[in-house]
Amino acid sequence: MRWRSSSHLPLLLLLLFIGSVSGLRICSYNVQKFNQKKSTNYRVMHTLTRIVSRCDICLLQDVVDSGGKAVKALLNFLNRGTDRYDEHAYKAVSSKSLGTSPSDMQQYVFIYKSGMVSVTGEYQYQKPQSFVRPPFAVYFNSQKTTEINDFILVPLHSEPSQAVQEIDRLYDVFEEVSKKWNNQNVMFLGDFHAGCAYVTRNDRKNIRLYTNSSFSWLIGDRVDTTVTDNTHCPYDRIVVHGQSFLKAIRPFSGKVYNFGKDLKLSRSKVVEVSDHYPVEVRLKGSGLLLQAPPLLMLLGVSVIVQSFLSSLGSSG
Repeated sequence: MRWRSSSHLPLLLLLLFIGSVSGLRICSYNVQKFNQKKSTNYRVMHTLTRIVSRCDICLLQDVVDSGGKAVKALLNFLNRGTDRYDEHAYKAVSSKSLGTSPSDMQQYVFIYKSGMVSVTGEYQYQKPQSFVRPPFAVYFNSQKTTEINDFILVPLHSEPSQAVQEIDRLYDVFEEVSKKWNNQNVMFLGDFHAGCAYVTRNDRKNIRLYTNSSFSWLIGDRVDTTVTDNTHCPYDRIVVHGQSFLKAIRPFSGKVYNFGKDLKLSRSKVVEVSDHYPVEVRLKGSGLLLQAPPLLMLLGVSVIVQSFLSSLGSSG
């Protein structure tokens, strides 16, 4: 039995619909002292590549790479042209080295799939006295693949002893970047140390991202984002501003990615990469199928299926 070329059309349409509603996965990962030495460990890099490649945008924190060699090595892994990764071209945008101690200068690095999103702006927060590692805001455009096409991602790797104050000051960052780009679709993400002894339930009254109902916390307070059994803390968080942004996010998609379980790695191999797990959230797609009423979607799928079956029958 051979298919006529016209019989491929319904399948292509179906695949187009499926692709159009896939949306974006945004991830945040404290990769724990990611430096040039760590980037020469093939096992670590292989695992990190598998983690990052799941995401359309992945924020890396605790990157100690002022020369850019470690990030370049990771991009080379992602762009090496294997069957697993060759459908995407990965790029990176990085902050400068940030911190108050010469022995602990870190960068924020966003790695993204250039065919899915583009960077239209970047901004380093200019009040370093408010943060040990001031946020580095990046303005992304999703190239019409999501319900919200333009949004701002703002990372924070807080200083543990100043976590309450730094998380509260993210409100000031929100006011500045939303005014700068005239866009209130802002997402904060990173290792906030927002739990256990660093941020208690009683501390929330002093954090505007908690007291202001315009902000939604997508990683719950009972979630454990750490690897070891010695801690059970929701350090890593994702917070979004506004109902329009919240509605553009897939319900219940904010979660921890336990890559040890998913990739069947031992605890020792997981800790070799980091003592944190990544957290993630997914934005809804913006395809015709997603926007259509349920009855119209059902009719459309029915037509595709019937056409497909008819083409099979006529080619018998």
